[in-house]
Amino acid sequence: MHKVKYLILGAGPSGLAFAGSLKDKGEDSFLVLEKEATAGGLCRSTMVDGSPFDIGGGHFLDVKREKVNEFLFRFLPKEEWRLFTRDSRIELEGVTIGHPFEANIWQMPLEKQVEYLESIAKAGCNSGVEMPEKFVEWITWKLGDKIAADYMIPYNKKMFADELNELGTYWLEKLPDVSFKETLLSCLAHKPYGTQPGHAMFYYPKKYGYGEVWLRIADSMKEHMVYECKVTKLDCDARIVTCADGEVYQGETVITTIPWNAFETIAGMPEGLQTDIMELKSSAVETRYVPDNLDTDAQWIYYPEEKLPYHRILVRHNFCEGSKGYWMETRKERTSLFAKEDNSYRYLNEYAYPLNTIEKPQIMERLLTFAGSKQIYGLGRWGEHNHYNSDVTVERAMNLAEELL
Repeated sequence: MHKVKYLILGAGPSGLAFAGSLKDKGEDSFLVLEKEATAGGLCRSTMVDGSPFDIGGGHFLDVKREKVNEFLFRFLPKEEWRLFTRDSRIELEGVTIGHPFEANIWQMPLEKQVEYLESIAKAGCNSGVEMPEKFVEWITWKLGDKIAADYMIPYNKKMFADELNELGTYWLEKLPDVSFKETLLSCLAHKPYGTQPGHAMFYYPKKYGYGEVWLRIADSMKEHMVYECKVTKLDCDARIVTCADGEVYQGETVITTIPWNAFETIAGMPEGLQTDIMELKSSAVETRYVPDNLDTDAQWIYYPEEKLPYHRILVRHNFCEGSKGYWMETRKERTSLFAKEDNSYRYLNEYAYPLNTIEKPQIMERLLTFAGSKQIYGLGRWGEHNHYNSDVTVERAMNLAEELL
């Protein structure tokens, strides 16, 4: 049995950042177990058609968290990144407008602008209607029936699940109400009003895929990395994990960044809680490469139309220097809509997005409270079953290391 103070499950951004933070603080007794042959998790990159391809889709480094950026720039120096102003767009019924939708309605035909403005004016959040509980009704209440029906509902179905009312609304409540005044001003002035969307500016490596920074972090502590080690069993009382190859590891503290329902067996956990874990839901997403260059400056383009299999594309040649083509992101259940003769490169992420189902907050509160009592800590997108971006997971990992040490 391999024994360490800190046993870290998963070498994605959160696991690597936690391990790197331990090393920074002089802690040397730790191991990182990773089921793949390389580090990076959903942020891994591979070479396709002579250029980097990010298998997990659109992962970039946001500029907002200086502490995170300083940490990552130690491994991939700042001069090896390029700073971008985000250009993301929405294509709907043959018209392409900027993102977010409500700030760029002015780019649509005049009669459409009037329809959307009327809908926003009547939206429940603007007319004093009581906030509903079901997801589809809430979206309509928040944005008006026109934006909901044309964009938000079909897009969320394509990205997350066919039955949207399985999702809660708690994760959307931070969204500001759509302002009729600001939307009208944008239509009259022909420019966006209101707050900027997330990731308004971001970094991307000049010569590599986004996975490069995670490879360098892992390489800086290669003696602590164990690859091709798929964890199958967790003993909560003894903090022992067993891998598919039969190797056994024990940690005084266990940090898990892998999906809780990916364990085949969890010993020492109340039966009801194990049942709850199986209720946690997620979506699987395929990324698929297309070699054609597009006549656009956009990096992201969103597609709510039901007839198209994919929900968004990432235009590689607009953020990855010297590359060509783009890649599509498609929920696993919709990949059958592609032409059968399509032989393009593709990668299926079985765990892509945690779903914010109605019961998820209560399940995760019970789970993380119990696990913490056993010195087992869930961390990151999968350990906390929360749709965190990579910069957020790094920040949370650094904070957890500070707390535990």
